[in-house]
Amino acid sequence: MADLFYLLATLQILLGVYAISEGVRWLGMARRRAMTPPAFYSPSVAVICPVKGAEPGLAQNLQMLCEFDYPTYELFLVAASSSDPGYDIARQFRNRTKPKVQLVVAGRPEGCGEKVNNLRAAVEQVPPEFDVFVFVDSDGRPGRHWLQHLVAPLSNVNLGAATTMRWVFPGKGLAGALMAAWNAPITTLPGELKNNFCWGGGTAIRREVFEQAQVREFWRTSVSDDFSMTQALQRAGKAIEFLPECLVPSYPQTDFDGLMEFTNRQIVIARVYAPKLWMQAGAVHLYYTLTILCGLAALVSQLAGSNPILQVLVLMLGPGLLAAARGVLRIVAVGELFPAWRAQLMAQSWVWTLLAPAVPFLFCANFFVSAFTRKIRWRGIRYELVSPGMTRILIR
Repeated sequence: MADLFYLLATLQILLGVYAISEGVRWLGMARRRAMTPPAFYSPSVAVICPVKGAEPGLAQNLQMLCEFDYPTYELFLVAASSSDPGYDIARQFRNRTKPKVQLVVAGRPEGCGEKVNNLRAAVEQVPPEFDVFVFVDSDGRPGRHWLQHLVAPLSNVNLGAATTMRWVFPGKGLAGALMAAWNAPITTLPGELKNNFCWGGGTAIRREVFEQAQVREFWRTSVSDDFSMTQALQRAGKAIEFLPECLVPSYPQTDFDGLMEFTNRQIVIARVYAPKLWMQAGAVHLYYTLTILCGLAALVSQLAGSNPILQVLVLMLGPGLLAAARGVLRIVAVGELFPAWRAQLMAQSWVWTLLAPAVPFLFCANFFVSAFTRKIRWRGIRYELVSPGMTRILIR
């Protein structure tokens, strides 16, 4: 058992060193982007935000969407029904004059996700004078200059879309901390190279590109707005630029049931819409988990045989320490991008460092679930993801 563990651990440590090199590369990209001013490009923008339910902090989140330092934009808040509690909260913004806020009722979805249905309906309501669509989520709090930075790369007419990711700050309790730690590797997955993907909580796209790529048609039978938009742009041969300087802070409140529902949903969606990525990520996390479990078995075996355990302990600690070091690099990078976040990042640094060695075990639980089901629960609705082109609504 010990010999098998030595082999597994050595390879795992080599993978960890490679991950550190990728973390250093991401840090370098973050520093370059932090020092790069946005291009002077200010088209008229329709900011589209779907809402559902009276989630904690919703009014504050929507208020942040009304405070962008940007000359010409309107906010489109869309819900499935006017009786939705989220729509009631959105109503308080309706009479604003700067920016102007439009309310849209999308109706019940048929054969697609409710969020996707909301977005499809909102896009139809945007007047033709708006040149750019920006899609956001209702659980984020982007800063005043966020919109200008996100839209600026679209000055390149050949670009498909500009996108970013969320940075989750931990809520109360261990479940909230685990959600933040779980999300951090996903946040730092995109980079400057090809194969980036759109994130539905922060993507800007020219209207003409949106229409040429037939994104709305890709959404017609989908539950995933971001993966389907990515597929549409890839089919059209359009590149996607990732902007780390536009990370969106999110402050979710969750318990362990909510944590598992959220993380399982993300991995099931990845399995259906990005099976290659799902298999690669699953293999990485499974290998890490098997290495640690094999190390525990080797440790027990060594103790039972009264053999030295120092070498086993060192090799067991290696992968975890490298995972924690990658967490440190993430904290440094995000702090470079957003100096105002540094105090909070440092105060909660244990979340992204001490919990990092445990995160692959949570991912493995998600991958195990996703291997046996294509059913998810999202904002109170149960879906079955039959394929990227077919969604069944099971329970509303």
